[in-house]
Amino acid sequence: MKRNSFFLLIVLCFFGTTINAQTNYQNSGWLFLLNNTKINKKWGTHLDIQLRSADNWNNVKNFLFRPGITYFLNDKNDITLGYLLSETHNQVDDLGEHKLTEHRIWQQYIHKHKISTINVSHRFRLEQRFAEKIRNEDIFAQRFRYFVRFIIPLKKEVKNFEEGLFAALQNELFFNVQNKDKLNGHFFDQNRAYGALGYRFSKKFDLEAGYLNQAVKGASNNSVNNVIQLAVYTRF
Repeated sequence: MKRNSFFLLIVLCFFGTTINAQTNYQNSGWLFLLNNTKINKKWGTHLDIQLRSADNWNNVKNFLFRPGITYFLNDKNDITLGYLLSETHNQVDDLGEHKLTEHRIWQQYIHKHKISTINVSHRFRLEQRFAEKIRNEDIFAQRFRYFVRFIIPLKKEVKNFEEGLFAALQNELFFNVQNKDKLNGHFFDQNRAYGALGYRFSKKFDLEAGYLNQAVKGASNNSVNNVIQLAVYTRF
């Protein structure tokens, strides 16, 4: 029970995150598609694709394409090496619309376990970021991310959750570990807290919809983004 309470506290303590500075508030929608394919006992592939809208769902602002190759240490632990292409479409005053491109190399470690019937996953990710900037030279920076996710089956007495309704709770913390002065000037970058309801149709397919609170530390102004997210998970 102590372990159960500890991990639930990690997530719940970040919901309703507030930032004590001048804060801009936004509303947007995200579409998240994630596929994990197991090639054999030791190797697999990772792919996630995301579309994110601008404030008030005006247009598509962000496109992310993130493939990777995964090595399974065992049933509970795996490591992944991957690449990310990120495109951001900004409207910048008299300069008109600008597309900024960022390339990343990333490494991650995932540990999975259960607390009673709850499936828990912890993800530790390091990113090397090569980012394009308006009016400035391109920058290189590194960022560390910690992510924890709980899948809570809403059926009673479920030992191996393979089908049915579930609740999802997750939180992710972002930290600038190199060249923070070229970004927002802070070690802490952002926090993303998320809650959703979903349905597991089979071992291979989940569909969920929920609310994500993205609190971002800025160089001068902070932002809170209220996000409605639709997520599709496939596993082969």
